[in-house]
Parts: sequence; C-alpha cells; structure tokens
Amino acid sequence: MKWNKFRLKTTTEAEDIVSSMLMDLGIQGVEIEDKVPLTSQDKEQMFVDILPQMPEDDGTAFLTFYLEEEEDPAEMLGKVHKELEEMRAYVNVGECTIEESQTEDVDWVNNWKQYFHQFYIDDILVIPSWEQVEEKDKSKLVIHIDPGTAFGTGMHETTQLCIRELKKYVTRDTKILDVGCGSGILGMLALKFGAKYSVGTDLDPCAIDATHENMKANGISENQYEVMIGNIIDTKEVQEKVGYEAYDIVAANILADVLAPLTPVIVHHLKKGGIYITSGIIEGKEELVAEAVKAAGMEVLEIHHQGEWASVTARKPR
Repeated sequence: MKWNKFRLKTTTEAEDIVSSMLMDLGIQGVEIEDKVPLTSQDKEQMFVDILPQMPEDDGTAFLTFYLEEEEDPAEMLGKVHKELEEMRAYVNVGECTIEESQTEDVDWVNNWKQYFHQFYIDDILVIPSWEQVEEKDKSKLVIHIDPGTAFGTGMHETTQLCIRELKKYVTRDTKILDVGCGSGILGMLALKFGAKYSVGTDLDPCAIDATHENMKANGISENQYEVMIGNIIDTKEVQEKVGYEAYDIVAANILADVLAPLTPVIVHHLKKGGIYITSGIIEGKEELVAEAVKAAGMEVLEIHHQGEWASVTARKPR
C-alpha cells in the first residue's frame, strides 16, 4: 500500500497550533522538523556523548502528514488551507506551501529486523527470536534478544565490555542491579551466568515490555528479574524501591556524564565489597568516571577498552 505524503512549510511559532489543527481535521500523526535548540531536559534524555551540530534556528518548521492513496487529497487540502488562512489573523503561519509526494507503507517498528542476525560475544550466542539455533551451537550459552524499541542487542562495544566483566564477577549468590537496563540483556545474562536475582531500572517505558518479552524468550520468570521505570539518581521513591546496600553487583552501561552523578548514589545500593561495573564511556572520559568512583570511596579495579569505548570496574570497601 502507498501513502500520499504532504510536507507543509510553516513557522516554529505556529507549529504546535497547526499540528493540533491537522489532527482535529482527522489526520493521524504529524512529523515536525525544526531547528529549535535542544532544552536541558532534551539533552538529559538523549543517549549520546557528543551532540550533533545544529544549524541556527531560522524560525522555519516543516510538518509532514500522510493520507491514504485512495483518499482524495483535494478535499482535505482545501480544509487545511482554509484553516491556515483563518489562523493568519492571530499567528504567523508563514508560507504555508505544501509539497506532495508518495511513499511506501513500511512497518518501521519491525523493519530493522532484516539487519539484525545472530552473532557471538566470545562463546555466547546472541540470537533473535526469528532465527533458529543451529545444531553446532546447541552446547553454547544462548541468549534470545529482540530489542524492539529499547536499547541493547549486545552488538555494541559498551554492552560487550559489561558482559565480559559480569562473567568474571557473577557468582551463584549474586544479586545484580542493572541501571539503564534497556532490553534486559545484562540482567538476563547475569542470571545465565548463575546469578540469583536481577533488578533493572530504566527511564524508557519501552524497556519494561522489551525486557518482559525477552525474559519469556529465555525462560526467565518474573520472580528472577524485576524491572522498574524511574530515575534512580534523583528520585527517592525509586531509590527506596530498589533498596539500599542490597546488591553484590551494579552494572551501568550509560554515558560518562550520567555515570558521574550516578556513582555517589549507587554506592549506597551496593553491599560492602560489592562490584560496580560501568560502561558507555567514550574514549577520553575514563578518568571522569574513575575520579567519580574514587570520590565515592570505591577502589578502581580495572579499566578496559574496545573500539572507541571504555569500561571502568570498581569495588566498594568491605
């Protein structure tokens, strides 16, 4: 099925009210493109170490919407133009020119699957649910992962650095906390390495569904792995729910600039002698994390590198 695609040129001043108008007319979903600078809150929620260079905001915005191929666009575009002209009386709506094109109907949520295939992390086979484990791999440690819209396939260097550290330190008595759990891969692998219990936290609500689906695929029950949404750095309720001095290992595969404020909080959730595994650290920021670890009273045990990324592993005093 094809869709008719329309790209409306307007202003940043009017983008919200024009979007609302389009939806009031029955248009389902509007994409907004502009050059408005990111807010501090936007930056906190972006999982990148280096922000892209943004062009200067020129006040222009583009709103893209779609109509089904069999739907006559003339009637809808007539309504849109009428509403825009009425809006000119109280808001600068700009040029209001509309470009038209056609696009294929693509399942964007699932389309990425064609690029994700089984692979190895050392002797661990990571495999999506739509592929079969081959006979030669049946003796290996296998983890089934469908990340969906949550981070964590295991392909990224930062995840692999964490996995290798977990393999070293997990024991049969380990209770682990994974901060920023995403797809749940670290908590589930810890259980497969022999850990007793896993807890995961994340800011992204998609992480709960992704982790629960992956738990089912791996035969992991909800009494082995608990997932919760919230910011452990500054939300007391989340800190209390997670529990103090409760974990043998805390893993955090996030970013150096998040690990710095996270570390003095996390030290209170580790048991005495507990292990703190951090990754997501772009090369050159290892010292930032190492200094945060030392300032929290922990001992740096290991620093490892893979590609452009690093991990820092530390221990809380006994």
